[in-house]
Amino acid sequence: MPRLADTPLSVLDLAPIRQGGSAADSFAESVALARLTERLGFTRYWVAEHHSIDGIASAATAVLIGHLAERTSHIRVGSGGIMLPNHPPLVIAEQFGTLETLYPGRIDLGLGRAPGSDGATMAAMRRDPRAGVDDFPQRLEELRGFLDDERTDQRVRAIPGQGTKVPIWLLGSSDYSARLAAREGLPFAFAAQFAPAQLHDALRLYRDNFQPSSVLDAPYAMVGLPVVAAESDEQAEFLASTARQKFLGMIRGRRTKALPPVERLDWSTLEQAQVEQFFGAAVIGGPQRVHDGLEAFLDATGADELMIHTDVYAQQDRLRSYEILAELWQTGRTEHS
Repeated sequence: MPRLADTPLSVLDLAPIRQGGSAADSFAESVALARLTERLGFTRYWVAEHHSIDGIASAATAVLIGHLAERTSHIRVGSGGIMLPNHPPLVIAEQFGTLETLYPGRIDLGLGRAPGSDGATMAAMRRDPRAGVDDFPQRLEELRGFLDDERTDQRVRAIPGQGTKVPIWLLGSSDYSARLAAREGLPFAFAAQFAPAQLHDALRLYRDNFQPSSVLDAPYAMVGLPVVAAESDEQAEFLASTARQKFLGMIRGRRTKALPPVERLDWSTLEQAQVEQFFGAAVIGGPQRVHDGLEAFLDATGADELMIHTDVYAQQDRLRSYEILAELWQTGRTEHS
């Protein structure tokens, strides 16, 4: 049974900086994409925290969320995610409490457990590079306390923040966050856009162990998915070479700005296999291939929502990819009505 027409679609944006472009260009293009996907009916628009990485401009994640929320009207805007080990929970509660106060009912707080930085960057953020993440559940509990209603014994409050109850999502690429989200009765988002290997195991553990809470009566799983849609299969594969070059650079220890697409990549058989591991869940092609790929993915995962990440070089190609997705989605909805 077709599922795409009934599945909410959302956007993951890393605010990419392309070769020959600037961070200012990236922010303007993110605003244009947010406005387009809002008009097309997408549910939420998330940006992610990364530090000291060439080609990614979303380091000041809360600031960028406010910029996007101010320039849109109703799409939900949030983090995919904030790396909680990098920050005092009180500061995150204040930031997202402020956002929720300014843009009520539109802010999401997705949280990641990994620091997401190398040792030198962690030290620059005044975080001990040797510090682990074993205290993540305690940090999560503290953060939730700053966003929930004030307790009578509470000495420190998040102002703004207290009582805003900003929706919290747990993000992950392994089974750890799946288990924690299940235990806490929180929505879960799996990062199949770069780490699809444990997707099915994580979803199974989340659903099998879910405990209803005041937040959710039943599990709700969103999956981040790399998608490149174009007018033809060949054009989509060509455009996807930008993302493949990015992962190839990571394998070789080099991070670069987004590179123009190429007809062929100069890589070894081993490097190709390593790059394709990142793309294990990718859906790349013309409209029919993308439609069939998304339907097959939804059948296999039962995802409640898809968060689409389209990593291509040119802004017009990125916008068109989301337009094609929306056309497929709307066509299915029309056929079902």
